[in-house]
Amino acid sequence: MELVKRNTGNKSYSKLKDQELVRLFRRKADEYAFNELMNRHQAKVYSYIYSMINNPETANDIFQETFTKVITKMDDTYNEQGKWIAWVMRIAHNATIDHIRKQKRYIDVNSWYDEEGAKSDYFDRLEDSSVVDADDQMVVSETNASLMNHITKLPEEQRTVVLLRHYYEMPFKEIAELTNVSINTALGRMRYALINLRKYFDEERQLELKHAKQ
Repeated sequence: MELVKRNTGNKSYSKLKDQELVRLFRRKADEYAFNELMNRHQAKVYSYIYSMINNPETANDIFQETFTKVITKMDDTYNEQGKWIAWVMRIAHNATIDHIRKQKRYIDVNSWYDEEGAKSDYFDRLEDSSVVDADDQMVVSETNASLMNHITKLPEEQRTVVLLRHYYEMPFKEIAELTNVSINTALGRMRYALINLRKYFDEERQLELKHAKQ
Protein backbone atom coordinates (compact mmCIF):
# COMPACT_ATOMS: atom_id res chain seq x y z
CA MET A 1 0.00 0.00 0.00
CA GLU A 2 1.22 3.46 -0.81
CA LEU A 3 0.95 5.28 2.49
CA VAL A 4 -0.64 8.70 2.22
CA LYS A 5 0.70 11.73 4.03
CA ARG A 6 -2.48 13.49 5.05
CA ASN A 7 -2.58 17.25 5.44
CA THR A 8 -2.85 18.24 9.08
CA GLY A 9 -3.41 21.87 8.21
CA ASN A 10 -1.42 23.11 11.19
CA LYS A 11 2.14 22.15 12.11
CA SER A 12 1.30 22.44 15.80
CA TYR A 13 -0.64 19.18 15.56
CA SER A 14 2.63 17.27 15.24
CA LYS A 15 3.59 18.44 18.72
CA LEU A 16 0.47 17.02 20.36
CA LYS A 17 0.36 13.63 22.06
CA ASP A 18 -1.93 10.93 20.72
CA GLN A 19 -4.40 11.38 23.55
CA GLU A 20 -4.68 15.09 22.87
CA LEU A 21 -5.34 14.45 19.20
CA VAL A 22 -7.96 11.84 20.08
CA ARG A 23 -9.77 14.30 22.31
CA LEU A 24 -9.79 16.93 19.57
CA PHE A 25 -11.29 14.46 17.13
CA ARG A 26 -13.87 13.10 19.57
CA ARG A 27 -15.02 16.47 20.86
CA LYS A 28 -14.74 18.65 17.77
CA ALA A 29 -14.66 16.15 14.87
CA ASP A 30 -11.29 17.71 14.07
CA GLU A 31 -10.24 16.18 10.74
CA TYR A 32 -6.67 17.45 11.05
CA ALA A 33 -6.26 15.77 14.42
CA PHE A 34 -7.28 12.42 12.96
CA ASN A 35 -5.02 12.93 9.96
CA GLU A 36 -2.08 13.45 12.29
CA LEU A 37 -2.90 10.20 14.08
CA MET A 38 -3.03 8.44 10.73
CA ASN A 39 0.31 9.89 9.66
CA ARG A 40 1.93 8.61 12.81
CA HIS A 41 0.56 5.09 12.89
CA GLN A 42 -0.72 3.93 9.50
CA ALA A 43 2.61 2.30 8.53
CA LYS A 44 2.67 0.25 11.73
CA VAL A 45 -0.93 -0.88 11.36
CA TYR A 46 -0.60 -1.77 7.69
CA SER A 47 2.71 -3.59 8.24
CA TYR A 48 1.15 -5.78 10.89
CA ILE A 49 -1.83 -6.67 8.68
CA TYR A 50 0.39 -7.38 5.69
CA SER A 51 2.80 -9.53 7.71
CA MET A 52 -0.15 -11.72 8.71
CA ILE A 53 -1.86 -11.82 5.29
CA ASN A 54 1.08 -11.51 2.87
CA ASN A 55 -1.20 -10.14 0.17
CA PRO A 56 -1.08 -6.40 -0.57
CA GLU A 57 -4.60 -6.07 -1.97
CA THR A 58 -6.21 -7.96 0.89
CA ALA A 59 -4.05 -6.16 3.44
CA ASN A 60 -5.17 -2.83 2.01
CA ASP A 61 -8.83 -3.87 2.24
CA ILE A 62 -8.41 -4.89 5.87
CA PHE A 63 -6.49 -1.68 6.59
CA GLN A 64 -9.36 0.40 5.20
CA GLU A 65 -11.87 -1.69 7.14
CA THR A 66 -9.84 -1.16 10.30
CA PHE A 67 -9.82 2.62 10.07
CA THR A 68 -13.47 2.72 9.09
CA LYS A 69 -14.20 0.92 12.36
CA VAL A 70 -11.82 3.23 14.21
CA ILE A 71 -13.69 6.30 13.00
CA THR A 72 -17.15 4.88 13.70
CA LYS A 73 -16.32 3.33 17.07
CA MET A 74 -14.12 6.06 18.51
CA ASP A 75 -16.94 7.64 20.49
CA ASP A 76 -18.52 4.40 21.66
CA THR A 77 -15.86 1.84 22.51
CA TYR A 78 -12.54 3.63 22.97
CA ASN A 79 -11.50 4.13 26.58
CA GLU A 80 -9.11 7.06 26.88
CA GLN A 81 -7.39 5.39 29.83
CA GLY A 82 -5.71 3.03 27.37
CA LYS A 83 -3.29 3.77 24.56
CA TRP A 84 -5.08 4.71 21.36
CA ILE A 85 -2.72 2.78 19.10
CA ALA A 86 -3.13 -0.36 21.22
CA TRP A 87 -6.89 -0.07 20.71
CA VAL A 88 -6.41 0.40 16.95
CA MET A 89 -4.05 -2.59 16.80
CA ARG A 90 -6.69 -4.70 18.52
CA ILE A 91 -9.22 -3.75 15.84
CA ALA A 92 -6.69 -4.50 13.09
CA HIS A 93 -5.81 -7.83 14.69
CA ASN A 94 -9.44 -8.89 15.00
CA ALA A 95 -10.22 -7.88 11.42
CA THR A 96 -7.19 -9.82 10.19
CA ILE A 97 -8.05 -12.95 12.15
CA ASP A 98 -11.66 -12.76 10.95
CA HIS A 99 -10.42 -12.72 7.37
CA ILE A 100 -8.07 -15.67 7.94
CA ARG A 101 -10.83 -17.70 9.55
CA LYS A 102 -13.17 -17.03 6.65
CA GLN A 103 -10.55 -18.24 4.18
CA LYS A 104 -9.91 -21.60 5.77
CA ARG A 105 -11.43 -24.05 8.14
CA TYR A 106 -10.56 -22.75 11.57
CA ILE A 107 -9.05 -25.16 14.07
CA ASP A 108 -9.00 -24.09 17.69
CA VAL A 109 -5.42 -24.87 18.67
CA ASN A 110 -5.78 -23.02 21.97
CA SER A 111 -7.67 -25.76 23.69
CA TRP A 112 -8.16 -29.47 23.93
CA TYR A 113 -10.57 -31.85 25.60
CA ASP A 114 -9.48 -34.17 28.36
CA GLU A 115 -10.74 -37.72 28.78
CA GLU A 116 -13.86 -36.55 30.60
CA GLY A 117 -14.72 -34.04 27.89
CA ALA A 118 -13.81 -30.95 29.88
CA LYS A 119 -12.32 -28.19 27.80
CA SER A 120 -9.04 -26.85 29.17
CA ASP A 121 -6.18 -24.66 28.00
CA TYR A 122 -3.11 -26.73 27.26
CA PHE A 123 -0.72 -23.80 27.52
CA ASP A 124 -2.05 -22.87 30.96
CA ARG A 125 -0.37 -26.06 32.15
CA LEU A 126 3.02 -24.71 31.13
CA GLU A 127 5.13 -23.09 33.82
CA ASP A 128 5.43 -19.32 33.42
CA SER A 129 9.20 -18.99 33.06
CA SER A 130 11.50 -16.08 32.37
CA VAL A 131 13.33 -18.28 29.87
CA VAL A 132 11.15 -16.82 27.13
CA ASP A 133 12.40 -13.33 27.81
CA ALA A 134 15.98 -14.61 27.63
CA ASP A 135 15.56 -16.86 24.62
CA ASP A 136 13.45 -14.54 22.54
CA GLN A 137 16.44 -12.23 22.11
CA MET A 138 17.52 -14.73 19.48
CA VAL A 139 14.77 -13.47 17.25
CA VAL A 140 16.21 -10.00 16.83
CA SER A 141 19.77 -11.22 16.33
CA GLU A 142 19.20 -12.65 12.84
CA THR A 143 19.07 -10.71 9.58
CA ASN A 144 15.70 -9.09 9.06
CA ALA A 145 15.04 -10.49 5.60
CA SER A 146 15.79 -14.06 6.60
CA LEU A 147 13.94 -13.68 9.87
CA MET A 148 10.75 -12.37 8.27
CA ASN A 149 10.85 -15.17 5.73
CA HIS A 150 10.93 -17.72 8.55
CA ILE A 151 8.29 -15.91 10.60
CA THR A 152 5.83 -16.19 7.71
CA LYS A 153 6.20 -19.99 7.92
CA LEU A 154 5.10 -20.10 11.56
CA PRO A 155 1.56 -21.14 12.48
CA GLU A 156 -0.77 -18.16 12.71
CA GLU A 157 -0.89 -18.02 16.54
CA GLN A 158 2.90 -18.21 16.91
CA ARG A 159 3.47 -15.67 14.14
CA THR A 160 1.16 -13.21 15.86
CA VAL A 161 3.03 -13.38 19.16
CA VAL A 162 6.45 -12.94 17.53
CA LEU A 163 5.31 -9.95 15.49
CA LEU A 164 3.61 -8.22 18.40
CA ARG A 165 6.52 -8.92 20.72
CA HIS A 166 9.46 -7.88 18.55
CA TYR A 167 8.10 -5.56 15.90
CA TYR A 168 5.61 -3.72 18.10
CA GLU A 169 7.41 -4.22 21.43
CA MET A 170 4.28 -5.28 23.29
CA PRO A 171 4.67 -6.89 26.72
CA PHE A 172 3.21 -10.37 27.07
CA LYS A 173 0.38 -9.04 29.21
CA GLU A 174 -0.84 -6.80 26.37
CA ILE A 175 -0.31 -9.58 23.80
CA ALA A 176 -2.47 -11.88 25.93
CA GLU A 177 -5.21 -9.25 26.17
CA LEU A 178 -5.07 -8.47 22.45
CA THR A 179 -5.29 -12.11 21.39
CA ASN A 180 -7.79 -12.98 24.14
CA VAL A 181 -5.71 -15.69 25.80
CA SER A 182 -3.93 -16.13 29.11
CA ILE A 183 -0.37 -14.89 29.64
CA ASN A 184 0.78 -18.52 29.92
CA THR A 185 -0.76 -19.20 26.52
CA ALA A 186 1.07 -16.24 24.99
CA LEU A 187 4.32 -17.41 26.60
CA GLY A 188 3.72 -20.94 25.37
CA ARG A 189 3.16 -19.77 21.82
CA MET A 190 6.38 -17.77 22.00
CA ARG A 191 8.29 -20.82 23.21
CA TYR A 192 7.03 -22.93 20.34
CA ALA A 193 7.69 -20.12 17.89
CA LEU A 194 11.31 -19.89 19.05
CA ILE A 195 11.74 -23.64 18.73
CA ASN A 196 10.40 -23.50 15.19
CA LEU A 197 12.49 -20.48 14.24
CA ARG A 198 15.65 -22.17 15.48
CA LYS A 199 14.76 -25.20 13.39
CA TYR A 200 14.19 -23.03 10.31
CA PHE A 201 17.51 -21.22 10.80
CA ASP A 202 19.36 -24.50 11.37
CA GLU A 203 17.88 -25.91 8.17
CA GLU A 204 18.88 -22.73 6.34
CA ARG A 205 22.47 -22.95 7.59
CA GLN A 206 22.71 -26.64 6.74
CA LEU A 207 21.54 -25.85 3.22
CA GLU A 208 24.10 -23.06 2.92
CA LEU A 209 26.90 -25.38 4.08
CA LYS A 210 25.80 -28.02 1.62
CA HIS A 211 25.89 -25.56 -1.26
CA ALA A 212 29.27 -24.22 -0.13
CA LYS A 213 30.78 -27.71 -0.32
CA GLN A 214 29.52 -28.30 -3.83
